[in-house]
Amino acid sequence: MYNDIKKSLMLAATELIEKAKLKSGNIIAIGCSTSEVMGECIGTSSVAELGEVIYGTLSEVFGEKGIYIAAQCCEHLNRAIIIERAAVPNAYACNVVPQPKAGGSFSTAAYKAMKDPIAVETIVADAGMDIGDTLIGMHVRPVVVPLRLSVKSIGGAHLTCARSRAKFIGGERAHYNSDLY
Repeated sequence: MYNDIKKSLMLAATELIEKAKLKSGNIIAIGCSTSEVMGECIGTSSVAELGEVIYGTLSEVFGEKGIYIAAQCCEHLNRAIIIERAAVPNAYACNVVPQPKAGGSFSTAAYKAMKDPIAVETIVADAGMDIGDTLIGMHVRPVVVPLRLSVKSIGGAHLTCARSRAKFIGGERAHYNSDLY
């Protein structure tokens, strides 16, 4: 089962890098429910080993391109972010260390694997990967644009990916349809 998960993750991450036009120094917010990947309800069946497999696989793909992973914790830690300190050198740290049942297995694995991890309350990422409907949108820079990948799920978890784009200010795109209001 883990081999299929790894293959899906590698393909999705590679497609996301290409479609979002990510480059070295960019940040990707990733939320992951290992419970959902296992086909269970979010927050009910955290699997530490699976968190390590998922983080390790994604870290390999994104790390090769110099892209920082911002691992989103679960709601019990207010969706705090675990990230390499080098990515956010002036950030204010939160005093927390995620655990599988308080933060989630994915963010716990990230914290253990990173060279110099820091927990922060929020981040402004360039793109996002949501594995299992963990709601990462709050950590992606506006304007968030959904990306359609060939990979639709990781294990039993629904996969949603997004990129950000600059806001359109002025011009014809600034007009709104008055019939909608």
